[in-house]
Amino acid sequence: MLVLILGLVLFLGIHSMRLFAADWRATQIDRRGLLAWKGIFSIIAVLGLVLIIWGYGQARLTPTWLWVSPMWTRHLAALLTIPAFILLAATYVPATRIKARVGHPMLLGVKFWAIAHLIANGTLADLLLFGSFLAWAVALYVVSRRRDRLAGVRYPASGFSRDLIAIVVGVVGWVIFALWLHGPLIGVRPFGG
Repeated sequence: MLVLILGLVLFLGIHSMRLFAADWRATQIDRRGLLAWKGIFSIIAVLGLVLIIWGYGQARLTPTWLWVSPMWTRHLAALLTIPAFILLAATYVPATRIKARVGHPMLLGVKFWAIAHLIANGTLADLLLFGSFLAWAVALYVVSRRRDRLAGVRYPASGFSRDLIAIVVGVVGWVIFALWLHGPLIGVRPFGG
């Protein structure tokens, strides 16, 4: 469990610099240069992600159950991850009305993903992993939206076609991941089997 916690601290910590240490981050970028900062950021993020994966895998071998979710929660979780994939796609499709409306679709998508997995999973490792990501996404979303409002940031939006692209890409990504990749990569098949 310690490996999982260390991974979460590294991964979410480096991704929280703008939330908790914006001035320090800016100083480091000025001092070291943007490319060096991105290199350091990437190394810490990858190390954190590897530790999260390894630590979570270890914790699943001897789970500490906090609650047992009914079987139907797996289906609810699968449905809740659909908007998570759409929001993730909307992050990268330029000028969607989705991004113009919510501002930070990836953070909102992380919230959907984390809530979905908390509903369907009840071990201590699940609570640490998905609860940490949920708390991080909520805090960063609130701060990011407030910062946007104060700075007068507005995200451009084009016609509905951009949203349609994000929706189609998100749903196709969800289908591929849920039906074919989640089992081999995560070890759990969302729809049984």
